[in-house]
Amino acid sequence: MTGLVAMFRRLEGPQTVGRGRAFWGLFAVVLAVALAYPLFSDGYTVGNTVYFFVWVFIALSLCLIWGYGGSLSFGQTAFFGIAGYGYGILTINFGSAYGFTLVALVAAVAIAALFAVLLGYFMFFGRIAGVFLGIVTLAVTLMLERFMAQTAGPEWHIGVARLNGFNGMSTMPPLTIPWPGEPIVLFADVGLYYLVLGLLVFVYLALRILMNSSFGNVIVAIRENPERAEMLGYDVRKYQLITFVIGAALAGLSGVLYTVWGQYITPSSMGMTAAALPLIWVAVGGRSDLTSTVIGTLVVLAAFQALTIYGSQYALVFMGVLLVLTVLIAPNGLVLGVMNWLGRLAARFTQRTG
Repeated sequence: MTGLVAMFRRLEGPQTVGRGRAFWGLFAVVLAVALAYPLFSDGYTVGNTVYFFVWVFIALSLCLIWGYGGSLSFGQTAFFGIAGYGYGILTINFGSAYGFTLVALVAAVAIAALFAVLLGYFMFFGRIAGVFLGIVTLAVTLMLERFMAQTAGPEWHIGVARLNGFNGMSTMPPLTIPWPGEPIVLFADVGLYYLVLGLLVFVYLALRILMNSSFGNVIVAIRENPERAEMLGYDVRKYQLITFVIGAALAGLSGVLYTVWGQYITPSSMGMTAAALPLIWVAVGGRSDLTSTVIGTLVVLAAFQALTIYGSQYALVFMGVLLVLTVLIAPNGLVLGVMNWLGRLAARFTQRTG
């Protein structure tokens, strides 16, 4: 019981913004609105909201690796694609009976995490750091994207699952939950919305607990001064590898949920544009805070989708301009800057009224 209380106390701490009754009251209100949202919206809009939620997982993975860990990674979309293709291959070959899609979801995320263990071991234990880590992860991502794009021939298959090259894989079954009488099939509608929303809340709270624990404090210490952390007796490489693998698993979860949502996955999911966009979301939100990353990702994604109506080229230009302005005006993140400003206003108001 004492351990459980201590764990929940870590929902607040020095590594995350937001604490006290006001913050958690607002959190409860936002969650209540999110839970009630499908009751006042149509199926298409709810499904589109699921699309937004899916990308938040990959943004949180980058926030963990880059924002807290200090390791810039362009490899998140590689893990995204590996898990997405893994889910498609498994479900096309074995179907969705007896809840196998849930097994495939877990297995696909595990495959992405295992790939991260192998890649991360050679990077971190090989003392690759700084800009070179970004170059290596980008090279791996582009290599996988180019490889998958040339698998269009009939000889490229795993079991009965055709890889289909640049056209991507499709027709994989949706997520299916065993249920007495009739299984629950989660298409891109209300059912999938509630599942993804529940996963997002769980991951967000779990990451808050993790980052406010001793592990999170060590990760931030390594980001600030790896030599000092090593002199204090911490195995910097081990902590970096664990952080990298957790981030890869979150990116893989994002890839599986994306594949479940659209029932397709293509090599473009691992392309240069796909690899760069999460960095913009996280930079705009505030890479050193989980809440800012969630808010920034949802806001920027909504703006990006609205702009694509008038042409994707304008949307990409907007993303580039937004990144430049963020770096020049608020290098710690626009959303995080606004949140800190509101926090200071609230503190002054409390002092005056107190």
